[in-house]
Amino acid sequence: MPKTLPPKPTPRPKKVSLWRYAKLFREDILSAQPARLYHAWMAEFRTPFFRSFMINQPELIKTVLKERPDDFPKSNRIKEGLAPLLGESVFVTNGAVWKHQRRIIDPAFEGGRLREVYPAMWDAAVASVARVQGQIGSGPVEMEGVTSHVAADVIFRTLFSIPIDHEVAGAVFSTFKDYQRTQPILNLAAFLPMPKWMPRFRKRETKDSAAAIRALITQLTKERAAAIAAGTAPDDLATKIMTTPDPETGKCFDTQEMVDQVAIFFLAGHETSASALGWALYLLAMYPESQSRVAQEATEYIDPEKPYFSSVSKLTFTRDVFREAMRLYPPVPMMVRENTCPERFRDRDVPKGSQIVLSPWHLHRHERLWDRPDEFDPERFQTKAGKASMRAAYIPFSAGSRVCPGSGFAMIEGPLILAMLVRAFRFDLVAERPAVPVAHLTVRSKDGIWLTVTPR
Repeated sequence: MPKTLPPKPTPRPKKVSLWRYAKLFREDILSAQPARLYHAWMAEFRTPFFRSFMINQPELIKTVLKERPDDFPKSNRIKEGLAPLLGESVFVTNGAVWKHQRRIIDPAFEGGRLREVYPAMWDAAVASVARVQGQIGSGPVEMEGVTSHVAADVIFRTLFSIPIDHEVAGAVFSTFKDYQRTQPILNLAAFLPMPKWMPRFRKRETKDSAAAIRALITQLTKERAAAIAAGTAPDDLATKIMTTPDPETGKCFDTQEMVDQVAIFFLAGHETSASALGWALYLLAMYPESQSRVAQEATEYIDPEKPYFSSVSKLTFTRDVFREAMRLYPPVPMMVRENTCPERFRDRDVPKGSQIVLSPWHLHRHERLWDRPDEFDPERFQTKAGKASMRAAYIPFSAGSRVCPGSGFAMIEGPLILAMLVRAFRFDLVAERPAVPVAHLTVRSKDGIWLTVTPR
């Protein structure tokens, strides 16, 4: 009997026009791509306005992300769609501005600081278990809503020492859901070369929700600045970031700069973690034996009354489940760079200004880089072949100097919350509501992830 595989989008079957591709791309990034990308080392896409090269060969990815990152800055095409919310955040900047931002942000996510914010993660996980308990008995539970809620709770507790049910935090979370419903990843200016003065024709709802989120974050930031000045600020991530001067310039973030960074912490830290957790739970529901192993590990090493930081290091299988979920469903499916000088990749000319696309989605399922690429196998990361594939072709947090500063944060948060939920509940599939992966800002399920939840 053939093994049931985790759901995967059906790629487009043939060549399409640019405008048809743009339409498919707006509906779902993944199914808009051809099947050959799961095997090719490189693929070229031509439009009347720019040329695009997707690279899957590990040596080329190493060149772009690790060896010469300054020659391949982030493309402004992604910034076009996200600018109303993110402003000049570290996610979209390049060059000296980006380096200044990282010199201030990185110290907040060092190992010692993660130990300090761990109790806040723990409290968010405990609160999530209680919320799920309250939803049992009324039919299947939509788990993406659950994981979004707990991931946002973690962000606010660790950044500003406030829970998600705080008035302002709750308003940001609610407004962000409005933003998600109206924000396409593809803006017109991402396809057409447009001068800065030309209108971007963004939806009014998108601009209004982005402005509302930024206003709420501004309120929190100004309140924290006042508390810092008064000497009453809690020692959390916001205080750490706002009081850390750039070691080269001596400057700290002003209010506007901090608002930009908090916006990306919320978008990236909350949205990506929610995606990974949702798919991890779905995969465990698909594979009950793995779920039982996570439950056993969590029962053995997690004591609900004792939030020991050392417990997370013992959740080895749970961590591999979370890793495998991010391999099969990388939260950020594609990243785009732009080459600043002519290149020669695989005996092909890559003109200056080309779009260099790195696709964790295709890389993580590449037929020439992974054994059984479409299968769920958490134990692969403990094998020699799996470790080699991971080193060459596993970039859920990007890699090199632009690796996500919160990667260590996520690898504590994700396994902890997963263990706490599976320790408390059993999750089963709902046959009539299968998950269908689609990608916009992140990889989510088209109609949500619905699971039957029962107490253990």
